[in-house]
Amino acid sequence: MLKLYYAPDTCALATHIALEQVGAEYETVRVNFAEKEENSPEYLRMNPKGRVPTLVTSRGILTETPAILQFVCQTYPDAGLAPLDDIFELARMNAFNSYLCSTVHVAHAHRLRGNRWADDPLAIAAMQKKVPQSVGDSFALIEREFHGPWVLGERYSTCDIYLFTLAQWLESDGVNPEQFPRIADHRTRMRQDPLVAKIVAAETSGG
Repeated sequence: MLKLYYAPDTCALATHIALEQVGAEYETVRVNFAEKEENSPEYLRMNPKGRVPTLVTSRGILTETPAILQFVCQTYPDAGLAPLDDIFELARMNAFNSYLCSTVHVAHAHRLRGNRWADDPLAIAAMQKKVPQSVGDSFALIEREFHGPWVLGERYSTCDIYLFTLAQWLESDGVNPEQFPRIADHRTRMRQDPLVAKIVAAETSGG
């Protein structure tokens, strides 16, 4: 059985939703960030990065959302969460998910975790001040390229799950989602999906 280590309000939500959507047999373990459990010796032995998600599989441990999402897709190909039959579309999926991971999420992290990049309080404050612009610019790019109804066009994929996860943070990052009507509509439709709503509620309640 797969085991997902997650924390609420993190990108681990994307993996959690994907596992549920493909019908995987899995269990979850909540990592308490308030208690710094991600920095405990036990957790660091499993994931030296001290972050979530961490997915324990029969072959070993996986980290990093884009890699985990592709693993889930290829383990459960019949679920159709990735265009595995089209090498170009699969590359497009990975390009989009990589952008979310390497650029959008990093811009968001400057608001809460500036000490990863600087020790000077003034530098950290400057990063925090920049977040509405840097996150907003990232979503503006996505909005321009979004021709829907899904990220890859007519095909629903992990891109939609991952985008939804990061779009949850727009308001807290000081970005008005009304600037991005396509993304706002996408987020609404994802929230209305019963399965997605179930997982969001489970994480919120500690399930």
